[in-house]
Amino acid sequence: MKYSSKVQRCFQSPMRKFHPYAVAAAAAGKTIYHLNIGQPDVETPPAFFEAIRKFHQPVLAYAPSPGLPELIDAIVRYYKKIGVSITADDVLITTGGSEALQFVCNCILDDGDEIILAEPFYSNYNTFISSTGASIHPLHTSPADGYFYADRAKIEAAINPHTRAILITNPGNPTGTVLTRDEMQMILEICVQHDLFLIADEVYREFVYSDEPLASFAQLPGGEEHVVLIDSVSKRFSACGARVGCIVSRNRELMAQALKYCQARLSVATLDQIAAAALYSVGPEYFEAVRAEYKRRRDTVVRKLAGIPGVVCQCPKGAFYLMAALPIDDAEKFQRWLLEEFDDNGDTVMFAAGGGFYQSRERGRNEIRIAYVKEQHALERAMDLLALGIQQYNETH
Repeated sequence: MKYSSKVQRCFQSPMRKFHPYAVAAAAAGKTIYHLNIGQPDVETPPAFFEAIRKFHQPVLAYAPSPGLPELIDAIVRYYKKIGVSITADDVLITTGGSEALQFVCNCILDDGDEIILAEPFYSNYNTFISSTGASIHPLHTSPADGYFYADRAKIEAAINPHTRAILITNPGNPTGTVLTRDEMQMILEICVQHDLFLIADEVYREFVYSDEPLASFAQLPGGEEHVVLIDSVSKRFSACGARVGCIVSRNRELMAQALKYCQARLSVATLDQIAAAALYSVGPEYFEAVRAEYKRRRDTVVRKLAGIPGVVCQCPKGAFYLMAALPIDDAEKFQRWLLEEFDDNGDTVMFAAGGGFYQSRERGRNEIRIAYVKEQHALERAMDLLALGIQQYNETH
């Protein structure tokens, strides 16, 4: 039987690829410190669960395809607070940020088209883009320069007749990079000049570890027809299992096209939308506490990595990830060895191998992504395990 050439261009997720080895390691009695998936352990605000408990309708009915009005209104109010004026017509509710990205890609990309993207990038972008028949045109970066990519000359050199969009993750996953306002303005100017979409994945917007106000590409003037925001409650409110995201854009034609996909999949889960709307009632003190917690965790991981000889890592400015180059030959081989052959008093550690975040599998072979979503003591132990693992691995390989 024949399989689609598009699906064969997709790759397994580097965050989940080694799950079978983890299952076997756990079955063998090992305790695994999971730093491979961005699943926060911060408690979901109680408002989410309270909204579900208060639901007493006799029928759990379909929600409207664009989304529940109460959730859309909550999102409109949220953006107003950060200086972005939108209406309900500028919002479509999706099954997580992932569906939002897939719908936008489906709307703007055809076979042979290209989308510019700095690598390393969130690995599932490859699947979203490849499934349309388009491809990623990568902007190369390196661990030594902190994965910097906001260079006008580099970006403009990547534009060609097949280019349809620039996709930005700000703050970045997997690198934790954060753009300055001037850099954001420069990228928007390029998109306007070349008539490109600017897809801004801003699901980590609340997690920037400086005193600057929240930044969004939608705050910048002149981008109304070009900027498409991807947003989600998953990371912002530690509600990954809710699977509620949205597309936000003032480009009415794009939103009309995306609505076709929203209607085709009928609706996002009604109860999850009701509960997600309640999350937007959370006050600023919630985000202040969560930011402070993640900043402590980031500082712990960066400090511990700095003490491991040969590791190259810059301090990330946002999100809750970092990329690091390790003094090893191959991160995937190293990860498998950690799960199958290594332990320290029954403990081992798991990360996401860096190659899966690059367009070319040959790049990033000795890099890893760490999600610092565990409590302080767990991160301390995990970093000690990583240091010991690197030492023993290099002694035996």
